[in-house]
Amino acid sequence: MNKKRIVIAIDGPAGAGKSTLAKRVAEKLGFVYVNSGALYRAVALWALRLGVDLSDTYRVAQLAKEAQIELRPTSGRVFLNGEDVSEAIREPGVSEAASKISGIPAVRRALLNAQRMAAPEHNIVMEGRDIGSVVFPEAQVKIFLDAEPEVRARRRAREWESEGRPADASALTSEIEKRDLRDRTRAESPLVQAPDAELVDTTHLSLDEAEERILRIVRSRVSNGQASRAEEHHTSSA
Repeated sequence: MNKKRIVIAIDGPAGAGKSTLAKRVAEKLGFVYVNSGALYRAVALWALRLGVDLSDTYRVAQLAKEAQIELRPTSGRVFLNGEDVSEAIREPGVSEAASKISGIPAVRRALLNAQRMAAPEHNIVMEGRDIGSVVFPEAQVKIFLDAEPEVRARRRAREWESEGRPADASALTSEIEKRDLRDRTRAESPLVQAPDAELVDTTHLSLDEAEERILRIVRSRVSNGQASRAEEHHTSSA
């Protein structure tokens, strides 16, 4: 990795606030936000469109190897084989399928380099399930976000309702617990807190409080001050 490039890795289970907080932190610092989960969602979308059985690990892995996925971090758009699928990959069925295929070792290996090559010339904030432990084990800053399952489910329900989608908090809690188990027990790159990652429990924190806690960690971890200077510049130019 380019020594001048700063990587902030934010990991954690579903609904912990990774996407929202990663975007906010990236904006505050003037970094590029990268959602690694978009890669898995894109492969899952392609598999669903082709009618591929998600339990057919060989076929799904082949799709992961063949998929032409382009992340455009500066615009937040995701392209699959030349098609903008930024909205399509956010559908609930795609999310569930992505969670399932992410447990396939060959799929994770196929997408590993794509994650590492995302926005190679930029300082980045990347969020996912194994960014600090596998994708960027040398990241200067590693955050592990977590929250109680019921709290994560309520947040997800509010998010869906704001988008006009029906949401059942009880059902979401059950689904989140299943995803947690699947993510933590998969054979390849399970969801774990990296030894040098800072735990941030967002259960009782507002977004502003969680953001400030992460920024304090960034300031303490980036010894050369680049992140702090980027934040000051972004704030003064806003």
